[in-house]
Amino acid sequence: MSKHYGAIAFTEAVRDVQRDHGSHAFYDRKRVQGTAVPGSDALTEDEKDYLAERDSFYLATVSETGWPYVQFRGSPIGFLRVVDDHTIGWADFRGNLQYISTGNVAGDNRVALIATDYLHRRRLKIYGHARVVAAEQDPTLVGSFADPAYDAVVERVVLVTVEAFDWNCPQHITERFTVEELDTYLAPLRGQLAALRAENAQLREKLDRGE
Repeated sequence: MSKHYGAIAFTEAVRDVQRDHGSHAFYDRKRVQGTAVPGSDALTEDEKDYLAERDSFYLATVSETGWPYVQFRGSPIGFLRVVDDHTIGWADFRGNLQYISTGNVAGDNRVALIATDYLHRRRLKIYGHARVVAAEQDPTLVGSFADPAYDAVVERVVLVTVEAFDWNCPQHITERFTVEELDTYLAPLRGQLAALRAENAQLREKLDRGE
């Protein structure tokens, strides 16, 4: 948990619930630590490496009606980039043309991200302030986030100034595997299966010849 995470997440209502369940004293120390130090929290190499390996994350924004909106963002590994110690960003591709997240950020730039590694049961939560840069505003920047190997139109880039972050407990993260991750485990088995099929074919040929 970064220094300022508790100052953002542990509101009075949250602290009341923590008191009810006996975790108030433990987390209040982290909250006080964050309020005593001005500024935002810098990403360490652990967070940078982790984010660079993600192929998806969940983005939460807040609408003018006060309702939260959560959207899935996914693309080939590398689309979520660490710009510097305090900034992450990603290419925003053309989608269903609802633009809810983009519109919400225009009214309230506070966002939250959850990036999950299901294979290793790890989860990183991030608080930050988002800024949307359209292609017509800065074509060079937006173009730099494009992936030539991925056939999608980049309409804008979203840059998030990180305020705080926290690594979550893996206890209830369900293991899931991508096709690429499964291929790593299945490749040796496929090789063994192919060898057994070849061996069976040779044995059948021998039987057919009466050997």
